[in-house]
Amino acid sequence: MHEELQRAADVLRSAKALLIGAGAGMGVDSGLPDFRGTEGFWKAYPAYARLGLDFPAMANPQWFETDPAFAWGFYGHRLGLYRATAPHAGFALLRAWAERMPHGAFVFTSNVDGQFQRAGFPEERVLEIHGSIHHTQCLGPCEEVGSAAAYRVDVDPEDFRARGPLPACPRCGSLVRPNILMFGDGYWDDSRSQVQEGRLEQWLSQVEPGTLAVVECGAGTAIPSVRRFCEHAAARLGTLIRINVREPEAPRGAISLPQRALEALSALDVALR
Repeated sequence: MHEELQRAADVLRSAKALLIGAGAGMGVDSGLPDFRGTEGFWKAYPAYARLGLDFPAMANPQWFETDPAFAWGFYGHRLGLYRATAPHAGFALLRAWAERMPHGAFVFTSNVDGQFQRAGFPEERVLEIHGSIHHTQCLGPCEEVGSAAAYRVDVDPEDFRARGPLPACPRCGSLVRPNILMFGDGYWDDSRSQVQEGRLEQWLSQVEPGTLAVVECGAGTAIPSVRRFCEHAAARLGTLIRINVREPEAPRGAISLPQRALEALSALDVALR
C-alpha cells in the first residue's frame, strides 16, 4: 500500500491535468446512503422494504405516470437529503491538487447528487452522465429542462409519499420530473449532459499524452460507465489511480488503492506533502 501511495503521489506531482471519475462510493463518506444491493436500499428506505420494492423498481419513470405522489416521495426525499449533505473533505483535497495543475480538473460522474458543484467545482467542469436531481424536465408540451431550486417537496416519513402540490413546470403548469436517467427510461432529456460532454471532449483535447492523472473514486462494475471511461482516458493520456474498497481490480499499469474515498484521498495528500 505504501508503494502504491507513493506511485500515485508521483503521478499527481507531475500531472498537468486531473480527471476525476466518481461513482456512488464517493458520497458514502459524506453520509449519503449506499444503495448497493436491496439490503442497503431498504435500510435507507424501510417503507419500500415493506412494499418489496428495490432501487431499480423505485427509480423507474413509470411512477410519474401512474402515481406521481409516490414518485415524488422518493425523489423529493433524495432532493432534500442531497441539499442538506455537506461534501466530505476529500472533495476539497481534489480541488487543491487540481489548482496546482495548468489545466485544472474535470469531473466525470454517474452521481446525480450535485456534490461536486456544492464542493466548489465549476459547473462547466462537471459531466453528470446520468443527469442531476437539481434539474427537472417538463412532462408536458414544452419539455423544458430547468433548475429544481424553486421546488420544495414535503414527504410523509411513514409512507414516503409527497404531500401537497407536486413540482410543476413554470411555463405550462404540467408535472415535472427530475432530469435523471432512470431504469428503463426512454424519456430522459439528455441535452444538458450532451453539452457537458462537449466541454469535456474539448478539455481533453488540450491535454498532452502522459500528463493526465485520472483519480477514480468509488465507481463499481454493476454499471461500469465511469470505470470504462477512466480506463480509456488513462490509456490515451496518462495514469489511472483507482480508489475502490470493494472492487479495486485495475488494468496493468494502473494504481489500485483498496480503500474508501476519503481514507485514500487523505493518505494521498499526506504522501504528496
